[in-house]
Amino acid sequence: MQSVPYGARDQRGLVLYTRARVMSDSVQDGRKRSRRKYGGPAAGGKRRRGGRELEPGMQGVLITCNMKERRCTAEAYSLLNEYADQLYGPEQLAEPKDSSSDDDVEAALQKEVEQFHSTTEKQQRRFTALDSGANNVLFIRTHNIDPGRLVHSILQDLYSTGRLKSRVILRMLPVCGSCKAFPEDMLKFLHSFLQPWFLSPNHASYQICFKSRNNSSSKRDDIIKSIAGLVNRLNPKNKVDLTDPELSIIIEVIKSVCCVSVIPDYKRFRKYNLQEVAKGPANQEASQQEVTKEPATEETSQQEVRGNEAYQEQSGQDVLKDLANQEQGEQEVAESKANQTEDQNVGGDSMVNEAEQE
Repeated sequence: MQSVPYGARDQRGLVLYTRARVMSDSVQDGRKRSRRKYGGPAAGGKRRRGGRELEPGMQGVLITCNMKERRCTAEAYSLLNEYADQLYGPEQLAEPKDSSSDDDVEAALQKEVEQFHSTTEKQQRRFTALDSGANNVLFIRTHNIDPGRLVHSILQDLYSTGRLKSRVILRMLPVCGSCKAFPEDMLKFLHSFLQPWFLSPNHASYQICFKSRNNSSSKRDDIIKSIAGLVNRLNPKNKVDLTDPELSIIIEVIKSVCCVSVIPDYKRFRKYNLQEVAKGPANQEASQQEVTKEPATEETSQQEVRGNEAYQEQSGQDVLKDLANQEQGEQEVAESKANQTEDQNVGGDSMVNEAEQE
């Protein structure tokens, strides 16, 4: 077996090394291309924010579902557009005008640029689905629409008609404001946000509903205590009521975003659950019938008690009469026995007299 010279071995190793390096570079380039093609993170591992994710300062509607997020999004668009057309009219999108007839090219270009910016602002859809940052939770961003009024009108109609218009949507909560999910930022934002409802001379009974998802820095008890203290400082007449509050302060924390809203009829509309709110009037009528039945049963029971008392009194009187009759009978028996003994005594005396005479 011939030995390979040292220089040849060094040259062969260099060739193998260069081949391996070229193959590894091609594999890495393929991975980068596949990540960019399918929406993976850019170089450096940072995901670009803006436009498609829930961020502080947005308004909209939080929607929860049980899996089937795509179908839930379709139902949400259909339901929100239906009631938005009733409240605000149909959605109108501006169409760009043709400026090819203008003679001045620079003026035409400037006009097109201004028209492009104006049309992009006008063509912003009133509902846009964004990534909420949590599973089974959707966020529909609203534009030039009051989400609190819209969601309340939906639940009011479902509650009064009893018609269920969705199969996948569970809860629908309005988001009237949002901020960063840090205690200092939350209190600073809530100090101005809660004033229309709780600042003197306005006052109401309230409760605080807190929910946190994918966030470990916000402690439930601490946040609730700090918000309750803030509401009390706005007006001492504001009272906590957990049974039937006039207003409910909703705090939904998702990752680093805090979603806030103040809504009425939270208990009446079954915590804004679309599946349960459609059963509201029927359940209330049944409960009212049960309540109306209860006084009737109480009256009948009272009548029965009174009847039992009268029966007991009558039976007591009958027992006394029986005892009196028994005593009278015993007296009659005793008198008859006494009469018999007297007759016997009279007969004995007559027999003695007859014997003496003989």
